[in-house]
Amino acid sequence: MEYSLFCHHLYALSVSPVKKKLGLLFIMLLLWVYMLYSCVGYCASMPPSLVVDNNNNNRAKEKDFLGKYAEAESGRPDLMMSKLLSRPQSSWTDVESDYDEPTVRRAPRDFSKDEVDMDRTEEWDDGRRVSPLSSFSNGSGSKKLPQAIIIGVKKGGTRALLEFLRVHPDIRAVGAEPHFFDRDYDNGLDWYRDLMPKTLEGQITMEKTPSYFVTHEAPARIYAMSRDTKLIVVVRDPVTRAISDYTQTLSKKPDIPTFESLTFKNRTTGLIDTSWSAIQIGIYAKHLDNWLQFFPMSQILFVSGERLISDPAGELGRVQDFLGLKRIITDKHFYFNQTKGFPCLKKAEGSSKPHCLGKTKGRTHPNIDPEVVQRLRDFYRPFNMKFYQMTGHNFGWD
Repeated sequence: MEYSLFCHHLYALSVSPVKKKLGLLFIMLLLWVYMLYSCVGYCASMPPSLVVDNNNNNRAKEKDFLGKYAEAESGRPDLMMSKLLSRPQSSWTDVESDYDEPTVRRAPRDFSKDEVDMDRTEEWDDGRRVSPLSSFSNGSGSKKLPQAIIIGVKKGGTRALLEFLRVHPDIRAVGAEPHFFDRDYDNGLDWYRDLMPKTLEGQITMEKTPSYFVTHEAPARIYAMSRDTKLIVVVRDPVTRAISDYTQTLSKKPDIPTFESLTFKNRTTGLIDTSWSAIQIGIYAKHLDNWLQFFPMSQILFVSGERLISDPAGELGRVQDFLGLKRIITDKHFYFNQTKGFPCLKKAEGSSKPHCLGKTKGRTHPNIDPEVVQRLRDFYRPFNMKFYQMTGHNFGWD
């Protein structure tokens, strides 16, 4: 009798409706986890569609149309600035020929023919990788032409800005520089669109190619794509920028002439060689005048390269406002790396670890003759003043 009663209770428990439901839910959960794991593994194993092209093509030498005005800058810098700003635009070819950023191509290449250049990889210190779960989520959405582009300037802090912005969940950006509007425009907009990452509704597609800012044809080409495109320019003290530019080239070509010899056409007379790309790029007012022929100032945001280091959250706040996004990137995302002298991300996109820009950033600048530095400051001063007037912002370089 007691044995029968025990069996009866055991049977009642085994067929309890609650137990049945819990068991069924547990089985469904296991099946869902298994399916998700399988999908993630499949997406993560898909081959990448983009190839990095590290080939430096030989290009024609830039036209020295600024050179004929160089003699005016020694006695009348204001007159020289006026002539430069009023002169009809010419093509600024090969201004960015020594870029250290990777460019994107759609066709496979024989990389054994190319010399490996560590500067061009622009990786973060620990080789960030996108997680399988991130790859899975990126499979949805569609590819769109960029609504915002970081167009300059070289050695201004564009790579840092892009990496900081990629922390925002509503921003998707291609990592390598497409160079579409300066080098590969003939490939067409469909080719360009195919380089972009997939985005969901409400997300912004971005890219960055600093050489656009000094490319004469770029404003008209971007305007033809979309007159509503938002443009971001990271600017930096042009003297410091020029030295940084030279330092980058020196790291690749140790046998190049000294900074001082490249700066002057004639050291005795003190005439600045404005045909040198390191000097050209820093004449911001000249380049901005070209962009204002197509875009209103309200569609161009100027980010201070100096403040991007001293107050990254503040500058990122301005950028998020400009893009119409919620201020998600704040002080909590950054820490200052004393060794590098740069702010770093506590947690970058696709990783749970801190990240700093790679070793190609923050190189030690060579010692430059203080007299040459002062001469350059005197040269840039009238252009800086004009740039401050055009942007309505004093960047404090003088």
